[in-house]
Amino acid sequence: MSYTPNEEKRIDRFFKISVFIKGILSILEIITGAALFFVPVSEVASKLIFIAQGELAEDPTDFIGLHLMQIAHHFSVAGAISLAIYLLSRGIIKLALVVALLKRYLWAYPVSIAIIGLSMVYQIYLVITAHSAVQAVLTAIDIVVLWFIWKEYKILKEHRDSPREENPNAQKTV
Repeated sequence: MSYTPNEEKRIDRFFKISVFIKGILSILEIITGAALFFVPVSEVASKLIFIAQGELAEDPTDFIGLHLMQIAHHFSVAGAISLAIYLLSRGIIKLALVVALLKRYLWAYPVSIAIIGLSMVYQIYLVITAHSAVQAVLTAIDIVVLWFIWKEYKILKEHRDSPREENPNAQKTV
């Protein structure tokens, strides 16, 4: 399917915005993962309990407060290390893909679709099993990002197969 130049510009703009948001989330994952290595488990647990108590004081059946309390009571050193490694590796991989996408490396599009898609499978599992509202929001963001990556990839491939004059979406090679 061919797009008009205006449609391509709109898709490109939203692609860049969605990928930029994905980059910010990746940086937050890296920061959180690194912090889990350096902040004592007891301090993390006490902060979670403090936040939960504030929520539960307003409403003893508060969904977030109850879940924060449960997380705080089950938080361990092993859990913190596992979570730190998970967040760091996930954040670094996604940030590298964000950079490659913004540089328009054609190989990064299908790789990003595969990585984000696999990540979404795990996120959906967490939504179903842990009733994680955060994972539900992240999955919704990923759906939007995937859609724009796919659309931008189709446009780049179309331009690669039939070059146009002064193509603003021209692909870069590695």
